[in-house]
Amino acid sequence: MAAASAAVRMLPDGGADDEERWLAEGIAGVQQNAFYMHRALDSNNLKDALKYSAQMLSELRTSRLSPHKYYELYMRAFDEMRKLEMFFREETRRGSCSVVDLYELVQHAGNVLPRLYLLCTVGSVYIKSKEAPAKDVLKDLVEMCRGIQHPLRGLFLRSYLSQISRDKLPDIGSEYEGDAESINDAVEFVLQNFIEMNKLWVRMQHQGPVREKEKRGKERNELRDLVGKNLHVLSQIEGVDLDMYKETVLPRILEQVVNCKDDLAQFYLMDCIIQVFPDEYHLQTLETLLSAFPQLQPSVDIKTVLSQLMDRLSNYAASSPEVLSEFLQVEAFAKFSNAIGKVIEAQPDMPVVGAVTLYVSLLTFTLRVHPDRLDYVDQVLGACVKKLSGKAKLEDSRATKQIVALLSAPLEKYSNIVTALELSNYPRVMDYLDNATTKVMAVVIIQSIMKNTTCISTSDKIEALFDLIKGLIKDMDGAQDDELDEEDFKEEQNSVARLIHMLYNDDHEEMLKILCTVQKHILLGGPKRLTFTVPSLVFSALKLVRRLQGQDGDVTGEDVPATPKKIFQILHQTIEALSCVPSPELALRLYLQCAEAANDCDLEPVAYEFFTQAFILYEEEIADSKAQITAIHLIIGTLQRMN
Repeated sequence: MAAASAAVRMLPDGGADDEERWLAEGIAGVQQNAFYMHRALDSNNLKDALKYSAQMLSELRTSRLSPHKYYELYMRAFDEMRKLEMFFREETRRGSCSVVDLYELVQHAGNVLPRLYLLCTVGSVYIKSKEAPAKDVLKDLVEMCRGIQHPLRGLFLRSYLSQISRDKLPDIGSEYEGDAESINDAVEFVLQNFIEMNKLWVRMQHQGPVREKEKRGKERNELRDLVGKNLHVLSQIEGVDLDMYKETVLPRILEQVVNCKDDLAQFYLMDCIIQVFPDEYHLQTLETLLSAFPQLQPSVDIKTVLSQLMDRLSNYAASSPEVLSEFLQVEAFAKFSNAIGKVIEAQPDMPVVGAVTLYVSLLTFTLRVHPDRLDYVDQVLGACVKKLSGKAKLEDSRATKQIVALLSAPLEKYSNIVTALELSNYPRVMDYLDNATTKVMAVVIIQSIMKNTTCISTSDKIEALFDLIKGLIKDMDGAQDDELDEEDFKEEQNSVARLIHMLYNDDHEEMLKILCTVQKHILLGGPKRLTFTVPSLVFSALKLVRRLQGQDGDVTGEDVPATPKKIFQILHQTIEALSCVPSPELALRLYLQCAEAANDCDLEPVAYEFFTQAFILYEEEIADSKAQITAIHLIIGTLQRMN
């Protein structure tokens, strides 16, 4: 790129080689003047020391360097300034020059930037001498620094002021502590420096051509720690207790963050606040802190910052039982839930993935801090349903991934699907998944049951469970069977078959209701599924028959007690559906199993009926000669066991 005029206020569009040359020239200027400054220091020549130090600092007036290169130049000058500060301290200690005179003297430097660097350096010595209250000197310095309004030069000057003053603040317990009000002065100094630095940092974004906006954003990102260090200094001030943080520090910081209207600054500074101040302060000022989020720019990545805040506080909650009661007192869940609702409301264009990610973070926080509050968990899922309402099934893969994370969190936490079945909004969230993901989620649910050997023992819970895994039980609207891999289909149906064996209740009546519920659902599954699911139901029913042996009786009406006759009636209907698939060989085997069980219960007419059905299948449906031989062997073997 062609080199542009050096008169441009921000960075010229020079090439990397040009910039290296300008940096080398600047460093050479610093080193040359530093050499003469050292000679003057060695001969105790104050006048020449000031002259050459001012010339050395004039190198920092350049506008031709990027922030990264300017930092290199600044560090060279900074190292030399530390030696100059030691000289000033020694001079005033020996009495060669009073610190007050020195403070006046450096203000005669020709250019404003070198003058202010020298003033800050002498100011450090002035505070250390205690000849004037620290608060007065600091106030003077922070006001004087307003003289530099060039963003890059101003930022580094104020960073220098922050660096030389951080150990000289009039803090509680500090040697520079003054009257009772001095802590306010210390806080005011740091806050004022922070506010001015942030303004300069934000202004960088708006200087220079529009085509370089992205480049300026990257350069600003490199400088963010200069601004953030002020917040770190504030967090280290002993006198900043909870009351002062709540009433002064946090409101002033948030006012600056919101008013700067710059997405990079807002994201970074909110993150800084969360990282540098104690968790206890965050908890006690949650409402104030959260009130800022809806006021941030729509382009700010709020979900990341809020997630970090919730993550920190949930770790804090886990630290001790006493802390947990504080969360209940301040109603942390309600405040987070309300804040997230307001953020989503304030940003109508927020993509679905952003909103769902916020709810995933809130759910994670809730499960860690209030695991016993299922109503909170359901409330989060309900808020997510509200956000998704009116939308079709999700097609955005990132949003789908977050919904799966949202649905998986309760399963992982409670290790018990029965708990998740109590969440009324759980299936409503699942309804927004596409067919393929609904199946994946259904498999996850079944795997959770298998892994934790969860026994689901009531028909209403099973009704709710089958509603969740309906993607595996029956064909979904718009689903294309042709697209399904045969191996995947078999694995899915085998997992459903295994699940049926996990459904159990010692109470015979309830177990019969469970079998009826399962039958109702699996018979909707279509011919391809029945060959996998019907055998599991049949053998599960036959287990109940064996528990009931000897209890016969006539089957009349709907609400009959659980008897073998009633169960055989259900089995007959179920296997009949299978024989229409057609899968006659499997149906014949199941009829024979039922005939044997009926024989053991001394129900001769029932056993006779099952044999009749088996013979009909043998005669009418089984055409293959090998299959016929196998079938006749099975029939003979079963007949031999009859009595």
